[in-house]
Amino acid sequence: MNSFFQRIVENWRRPSGYREVFKISLPLIISMSSHTVMLFTDRLFLGRYSLDTLAASVPAGSLAFMFMCFFMGVVEFTNTFVAQYVGAHLPRRVGSALWQGIYLALAAGILLAGLSLCGESLFRLAGHTPRVQELETVYFRILMLGAVFGLLQNALSCFYSGRGLTMPIMVINVIGVTLNVPLNYMLINGYGGFPELGMSGSALATVTSSAVMLLLYIGVVFREQNNQIYGVRRMWAFDRGLFGRLLKFGTPAGIQVFVDIFGFTMFLLMVGRLGRDALAATNIACSINLLAFMPMVGFSIAVSTLVGQAIGRGCPEDGVVATRSALHLTCAYMWALAALFVLAPEWLINIFQSPGDDAGEFAVVRGLTVIVLRFVAFYSIFDSINVIYSGALRGAGDTKFIGWTIACLSLGLIVLPVTVGVVYFHAGLYTVWGFLSAYVCLLAVVFRWRYRQGHWKRMRVIEPVPSPLALVPPTIPGAD
Repeated sequence: MNSFFQRIVENWRRPSGYREVFKISLPLIISMSSHTVMLFTDRLFLGRYSLDTLAASVPAGSLAFMFMCFFMGVVEFTNTFVAQYVGAHLPRRVGSALWQGIYLALAAGILLAGLSLCGESLFRLAGHTPRVQELETVYFRILMLGAVFGLLQNALSCFYSGRGLTMPIMVINVIGVTLNVPLNYMLINGYGGFPELGMSGSALATVTSSAVMLLLYIGVVFREQNNQIYGVRRMWAFDRGLFGRLLKFGTPAGIQVFVDIFGFTMFLLMVGRLGRDALAATNIACSINLLAFMPMVGFSIAVSTLVGQAIGRGCPEDGVVATRSALHLTCAYMWALAALFVLAPEWLINIFQSPGDDAGEFAVVRGLTVIVLRFVAFYSIFDSINVIYSGALRGAGDTKFIGWTIACLSLGLIVLPVTVGVVYFHAGLYTVWGFLSAYVCLLAVVFRWRYRQGHWKRMRVIEPVPSPLALVPPTIPGAD
């Protein structure tokens, strides 16, 4: 027992050990948790408003995110460029990389705004009830029109996450949630002098808080101290070579996120064909699952940053230590939540019940959700392995393998079998959740195998020969 605790203390103190991972991860976990709180309360308020708005919120939100996520994946790969430039002591290139991400976010925002007109046709194809389709269309359209704010946030946050300075990200996200939660409640229900907007009120609250968060990022990133070191204002010029490298390595990362979300969206759309109760139960389970998944993203970003910095300075073994440390911390967190999902599911489910809901109808939804949460508890343990190893591979630049793996497994284990099973063989709720669980578990196995092969240790996304202008001291007193 003493040797066990001694190993924990040693792993806590060593470089890239528990302490360093936790230092970077904790603000990100709080940030991701703040997003979780925002989404969770959003769906909670919608669920208490009506079962129709709850049933419509997850498919519409997932479809909007599916369109956004490709560009988000590419933009967020700016994090790896920043991390490797910091590790290689090339701070001026950080500013240039940041601006390429900004340009990509602006172009993507314009495109996504145009796609806001496609929602009605897409939801009609899903075969949901007319009322649910109407609500889905409204929610989707507003989110898409405001997508540019979130994309620009992603780009600017990489300036901090790639350097391992995650406290500003946490503060801004907490401020955004502090604004979003009461605004959401007031716009949905019509309190505080606001009109009762229901579904559209929820979407407007989300976009408004996102715009405020963007303004906060602009204020902290483009300060003079950051400009002196990293050229965040000076290095605004379009860099064709760097932009091309961002697209080369970031596009597979974007495809990875897109295909993953596409598979999950198809899963939700097919569940919608099983009836309102099945869809409501799935949406409640997915909302609760956010409690497990979103904080794990914080650990994934942290390990991606530490691996990227290790690759940049030519010390990949430091990345091995960081990956192992993050995996231990994530698994400990996930086991605790999985136990909660199994042992106390009804306590979590009951908070979604609206006072106006028929007790008998909600009892049916509750019974379905209890079983579905057991699937969530099982696959979430594997998901902790998945997100850490994929984060390590992404930090090194092994995005092509990640993208192809997720594309193949998502299509082979979710999209095709769930669609065929529901449409042609009348598969039930538990069958389709079984396919989703198999996908997550196999993904974890494949990513662990890839990581163990060690190819990532020899990868590098930044240019091998730096510009002489980039070789300046990496820090000065007073920098953010």
